[in-house]
Amino acid sequence: MNLYNIKHPEEQVTFSQAVRQGLGRDQGLFFPEVIPQLNNIDELLELPLVERSQKILGALIGEELPKATLDEMVKNAFTFTVPLEKVEDNIYALELFHGPTLAFKDFGGRFMAQALAAVRGDGKITILTATSGDTGAAVAHAFYGLENINVVILYPKGKISPLQEKLFCTLGGNIRTVAINADFDACQALVKQAFDDAELRQAIGLNSANSINISRLLAQVCYYFEAVAQLPKEKCDNVVVSVPSGNFGNLTAGLIAKTLGLPIKRFVASTNVNDTVPRYLKSGNWDPKTTVATLSNAMDVSRPNNWPRVEELFKRNGWNLSDLGSGMLSDSETEDTLKAMNAEGYVCEPHGAIAYQVLKDQLKAGETGIFLCTAHPAKFKESVERILGIQLSLPEALDKHNQLPLLSDEMDNDFAQLRAYLLK
Repeated sequence: MNLYNIKHPEEQVTFSQAVRQGLGRDQGLFFPEVIPQLNNIDELLELPLVERSQKILGALIGEELPKATLDEMVKNAFTFTVPLEKVEDNIYALELFHGPTLAFKDFGGRFMAQALAAVRGDGKITILTATSGDTGAAVAHAFYGLENINVVILYPKGKISPLQEKLFCTLGGNIRTVAINADFDACQALVKQAFDDAELRQAIGLNSANSINISRLLAQVCYYFEAVAQLPKEKCDNVVVSVPSGNFGNLTAGLIAKTLGLPIKRFVASTNVNDTVPRYLKSGNWDPKTTVATLSNAMDVSRPNNWPRVEELFKRNGWNLSDLGSGMLSDSETEDTLKAMNAEGYVCEPHGAIAYQVLKDQLKAGETGIFLCTAHPAKFKESVERILGIQLSLPEALDKHNQLPLLSDEMDNDFAQLRAYLLK
């Protein structure tokens, strides 16, 4: 598999290099040179998740990794189910929260850990990543206890849910977590500064586990196929998928699935009030505002890292950006949506609720809608219980970590301080 740096297309790397390196020169994102057209989609959709995913990732990655190695990586990563639940007549929820950290990031985090273990070579590796909520837990659990791999996770202090924080800030060992006195965009900017520091990068073997890493992105392609595979056959012709969007890696993965040949009619990018992309699609002006803290904190991103990949796909495929649906919900609208969904018998959380409502508002006659549920409602226990007036029991994975003390360090938004911390 050959990939190029979107900012500097002359910089070309293999899949193994892209996994180890994370980012290209000038913080450019790596992107596959070729995305094949799969001509056996109907046969693929008949297969179980793991077997189908082995074939999809095999087609994308090519012969760079031995088939047996790649098949084992997929089998070790995808160890949980992905139910498609009917919410109303033509709207379905794809539940991506049945993995060990109860969020969709388990797919990418676990596959990336397998990929890095397979291609790492010698030398130390430090994973540095920023999280607005769920990435931190998925990465921490995927890499916890792996030999000679240290992980440092930055997150905005006080701006993720307490249960999200407990899930990845209680592990210790090779996992270090740092609460930054700033917002997620500032955390992300610190990560980028670290990658721009060649001396630091070399000294600690710097790598990123954000959705900027191509291995995470490719893993997410697989669950879009699983969504369509579970639909009744008569509903597979006009499928519209709504993606709760923050950093836009999830949407990128869906667009790759469509490029491979998965029959998805169109996508809808659903955001909270941090709506840089919906505004851009309407006006043509890229105008990020200051990030606002919301109920759907994993989407509190004003400068989405993966947007260049979305534009690259549209350009390469000859698609028109005006065909990408988009919309946003305020916190009060999100609360109203959660109540309406609960009245229909489906308990959701803020990110999934936004994806549902924007989809519902834009779904046309004869279309079937799928919205992605990216986290278990119990990860947002306090807000969901308050809004719905119900009691949620904690799944065992959450309850266990909820009893443990936080092990996080705290730091100002200061790169010199972070640099010293990483070199410790």
